[in-house]
Amino acid sequence: MPAKVNTVNSQKPSVRERLLAAADELFYSEGIQTVGIDRVVQKAGVAKASLYNVFGSKDELVQAYLDARTDRTRQGVERTLTRFRTPRERLLGVFDAQGQIFTEPDFNGCAHITASAEAVPGGPVECATDRYRKWVRTLFTDLAREAGVTDYEELARQLHLLYDGAGVSARMDRDPSAATTARAAAAALFDAAVKNHSEAGTK
Repeated sequence: MPAKVNTVNSQKPSVRERLLAAADELFYSEGIQTVGIDRVVQKAGVAKASLYNVFGSKDELVQAYLDARTDRTRQGVERTLTRFRTPRERLLGVFDAQGQIFTEPDFNGCAHITASAEAVPGGPVECATDRYRKWVRTLFTDLAREAGVTDYEELARQLHLLYDGAGVSARMDRDPSAATTARAAAAALFDAAVKNHSEAGTK
């Protein structure tokens, strides 16, 4: 006799969740300007009025899509960093987390870089991409500070450039190992910063 399906705890995704899922798939694979509202609502299986009731506009939907991408990236980094103990390992572990993203079957580059190229200055989309970049820079800054690097802001800026470059290389060169290359460069930068700090302390 087949097992009974428990439907008590199963919940149908909300309209917001369905719209975000559809937007995530379409915007990420095809671009935010290429994909119109009609395609999003059709894929989500909801009425067009529902989109405007929930998000107000396409720009607000794109902003929510980008913020959700930021949250997923943050959660992935946080999970990865729990594997490491020393400040150096944790800082370099950010590139390990990035490398995991590069190996995902649907990887199509950085959603925020793509969206930024199409965003209206000062609009909701640009605000979302700015929040993402602030999070990345703050992450590197905090990790560099925890590691005892004197000029932690400068190191964070350098590592952020490596992080961005790895993302572009992984997409344009179709090279998931770009994160490994960036990690090696980050290790050299970190070790040089620590060495300079030690030498300054002995003078």
